[in-house]
Amino acid sequence: MAEGRAKGDSTDVLSPARVRSDLLSVSDDDRGIRASEEIAGSVLLAAPEVGDATPDDPASTPRIPPRLYRGDVARLYHRWPRPIVIVSDGAYGLRSFPGDPSTADGLARWYEPHVAAWTERSLPSTTLWFWNTELGWATVHPLLARNGWEFRNCHIWDKGVGHVAGNSNTRTLRKFPVVSEICVQYVRDVRLPVRGRLVPLKVWLRHEWRRAGLSLHLANTACGVANAGTRKYFTQCHLWYFPPPEAFARLADYANRHGAPSGRPYFSLDGERPATGLEWARLRAKFHCRAGITNVWREPAMRGNERLKRTNRTACVHANQKPLKLLARIIEASSDPGDVVWEPFGGLCSVAVAAYRTGRACYSAERLADFHRLAAGRIRGEAAEGRDQASGCDGADGACSAVRFPG
Repeated sequence: MAEGRAKGDSTDVLSPARVRSDLLSVSDDDRGIRASEEIAGSVLLAAPEVGDATPDDPASTPRIPPRLYRGDVARLYHRWPRPIVIVSDGAYGLRSFPGDPSTADGLARWYEPHVAAWTERSLPSTTLWFWNTELGWATVHPLLARNGWEFRNCHIWDKGVGHVAGNSNTRTLRKFPVVSEICVQYVRDVRLPVRGRLVPLKVWLRHEWRRAGLSLHLANTACGVANAGTRKYFTQCHLWYFPPPEAFARLADYANRHGAPSGRPYFSLDGERPATGLEWARLRAKFHCRAGITNVWREPAMRGNERLKRTNRTACVHANQKPLKLLARIIEASSDPGDVVWEPFGGLCSVAVAAYRTGRACYSAERLADFHRLAAGRIRGEAAEGRDQASGCDGADGACSAVRFPG
């Protein structure tokens, strides 16, 4: 992505051309709600709400059928609508499935084509949630950073001592028992042009105001505040605040009415008109934080009815199944109902279930036939009682066939 690189910088960032294209492309198609495709190729779900309650009214949130594909997700990325959320739960470097490297040393190479596709297809408002071990994440982080993914936070899933009770011989392991996994939040590094270089949004914002020939203190007048305009929106240090859409709209309006006529338009993304408050808001990832939630998630390891087991009811079907409660939490935190969620490495497609229950449109892929079959069965089990037929993707790389439910 040569156009996404700043002068003298090898890091992929979202360039002005990408930003303009991405803002224009946020449509009903990308939100996964086009009527002609809403049913085709989908497995329909209808189930009780996820325990970690959504801030939206569950009764009024429309359910969007997830789309489950069997095959190599690398051949599907370009066919999927662009995501607001990507939930990655792929290789851990533990040889836990065919193709998973035996150590973390091979993870960067394993993830490289996927990160390239995520970078190409992401929006300025896309959030990536990267599940892995501590060492696995540390190994892949440089790859993500080089591709313009900005680290936001590291979240610890603390499964509790019950996860290892009686199963850890510390004399042999020579370390404390591990009861955690991590889920790391990344957003896109969005940059805009200033004098031929791509710069962070805070630099571009102040530059546009200065380019208009306006004194910094007038930003307070434009926003109708005492000092927040200069203190928060135009500072260049770590205390910078992303202006809310209404504040940005006021800054842009004031600059274009009172700034030097020769430089208009100011605060423009296309060189033809000022950006709107909504367009400005789309330049950063969404985030909704419920009170009381921190970056340490104390949730027991998967047990009970939610844990999928084999027919003998003793062995687990999938060694790395995630709780729906945690998946719903990260989906709700970084998207709104109707938004598109990607699950590139489906496994049992827990992300698809959580996305459905929270009113998001999920696109999932699983290349292993056994896991795909189990995931499809799980989705069928979530289907609304009394529905006797829906359409589901059951063929290689998404070739669809009908899925029938018992009457």
